[in-house]
Amino acid sequence: MKKTILVFALLIFALLLLFQLSKYAMISGNLNTEIVVAIIAVVFFFIGVYLNKKSLHKVRNISVEIDHKKIKELDISNREYEVLVAISEGLSNKEIADKLFVSESTIKTHVSNLLVKLNAKRRTQALQIAKDLQII
Repeated sequence: MKKTILVFALLIFALLLLFQLSKYAMISGNLNTEIVVAIIAVVFFFIGVYLNKKSLHKVRNISVEIDHKKIKELDISNREYEVLVAISEGLSNKEIADKLFVSESTIKTHVSNLLVKLNAKRRTQALQIAKDLQII
């Protein structure tokens, strides 16, 4: 946090210095207005590129391995696990049923069993518990 504040403070200081130098150059008559504006634009461009690379393109290495032992401890069947993964993909019961070639009532049964096994009241809560247990 302190590093970020320091970087931004230095950037602001550098920009102020640039503006003061350009103002001095304009008053002394050594530079045209277009050249000063072009220099400032180029500086802002490179600052923008630098900030973009630093802040927006951070690589997040979140490698979560699935805890298969926990799945067996919770007595989650393979089909229930497939349903849980499909729920995590944001699919509805009908979409899951179409994907797994079973009826919608079967999916409802699997979801109900998952909620009981994960001790959850809603699908979203079941997903959060599954993520905390590292099973999805």
